[in-house]
Amino acid sequence: MIRVLLADDQALMRAGFRALLDAEDELEVVGEAGDGARAVELARRLRPDVVLMDVQMPGLDGIEATRRIAADPALSAVRVLILTNYGLDAYVFAALRAGASGFLLKDADPADLLHAVTVVAHGDALLAPAVTRTLISEFVAGPPPDPAAGRAVLTTREQEIVELVARGLTNDEIAGRMVISPLTAKTHVNRAMMKLHCRDRAQLVVWAYESGLIAPRRR
Repeated sequence: MIRVLLADDQALMRAGFRALLDAEDELEVVGEAGDGARAVELARRLRPDVVLMDVQMPGLDGIEATRRIAADPALSAVRVLILTNYGLDAYVFAALRAGASGFLLKDADPADLLHAVTVVAHGDALLAPAVTRTLISEFVAGPPPDPAAGRAVLTTREQEIVELVARGLTNDEIAGRMVISPLTAKTHVNRAMMKLHCRDRAQLVVWAYESGLIAPRRR
């Protein structure tokens, strides 16, 4: 059972999410919060698997609430999925750097939302396609990173693994590409996250671009 905490300042929106999630046998809504401070409080008390977090809320916003949850060692197993009406660059980067595991727009199909909650709960990263394009475009528009920065911490094999993660491949796909077992692929990914102090795959993707390990083509 995947336990979900809802954090949105609109009661009607929370009710819609609850109805959608509770209709699934493997999902359970364990609490609701109308602001960021309450979301952090309930996350600490209820220990959900996933917090479905709105960005703009009164008082403590969703970005800062995400940062506090991600920074709390006692909540290391809690994943935050940002769900918002806004696909603005500032929200994307702030959410990912705060420790969010996924970012989905509120106009997503219900099936996409259910899939996102499941993916994030299992420790993978999920970014809406439009958000992924925004992320890549930012690095394309910026100055070229130092390629050596991405080679300083990881072994050659780990660099290859992280590059494939950054390109959106799953552990099974990485295993097939590199002719290794899915378990070995997962071990390499986990080891890379540990070395780089990345909370999850979303932060690993950001690190890959920022370090210069992977450089998108310039148009």
